[in-house]
Amino acid sequence: MVLEALINPITAEKTPYKMLLLGILYSTVGIFLSIWIFKDQASLIMVFLTVMAVLPLVYSTFKLEEYKDAHESGEMHLLKEHSKALTLLIFLFIGFVISFSAWYVFFPAELSSIVFKTQSQTITSINNKILGNAVQFDTLLKIFFNNLRVLIFCFLFSLVYGMGAIFILTWNASVIGAAIGNFIESALSSYTQKFGALTTATYFSAISLSIVRYFTHGIPEMASYFIAGIAGGLFSIAIIKKHYLTAKFPQIMFDVSGLVTISILLLGVAAAIEVYVTPLFF
Repeated sequence: MVLEALINPITAEKTPYKMLLLGILYSTVGIFLSIWIFKDQASLIMVFLTVMAVLPLVYSTFKLEEYKDAHESGEMHLLKEHSKALTLLIFLFIGFVISFSAWYVFFPAELSSIVFKTQSQTITSINNKILGNAVQFDTLLKIFFNNLRVLIFCFLFSLVYGMGAIFILTWNASVIGAAIGNFIESALSSYTQKFGALTTATYFSAISLSIVRYFTHGIPEMASYFIAGIAGGLFSIAIIKKHYLTAKFPQIMFDVSGLVTISILLLGVAAAIEVYVTPLFF
């Protein structure tokens, strides 16, 4: 009850930057509890514990967004209101990524390999699939449709399980955190071999490169998943409240359709950045 009562959705939407700190706190608690209680299965347990901490806030946020759909009008006004929820979720996600990547780097190699075992296996699998396709446009299609599958899962999980999308998004945060952590470690190892010692500048360079490498396309990609999750959550709550029996339902469905369309467009932009822009620097 302590973690879930730290902030309410109205305050979170007004001060979304606080969600970054809460994201770090929630995931850090999840990591250490999983190591303490379920060390061998920590890579998945920490995701579940993090989701448990953030679930009440996300559910309350989706309820607030559905209330806006049912009681306010004007598509542009509603999109502006929904953008507040999107912003707080993105800050929360970034907080997760910062925490997961920082602990990946700070933990001893043996502990990191246990805590992020499943995430590392997922990264290897994804890299092998992408490297197996040398044609850029084919790679773009492969990345887009793979990410589209995740987006559909986010929508369906939110629709069927209410807040189910937050599990997929927290899992993705742990995978990206492990990838960033591994990138930073590799960069620091390379600097050590070349210059023999690490300085503040080398740490700053490694962290900056990792941010550019993964956040350039990661932010629009995660935003698209969050938007799909919000759309599924709105639809789910509308069904629970039986708004399909009222005149408000067409407006809600129109809003849900608009959010899904925006999420797919953002996903295409993220895939294009990942294929055509990121390789220019890495």
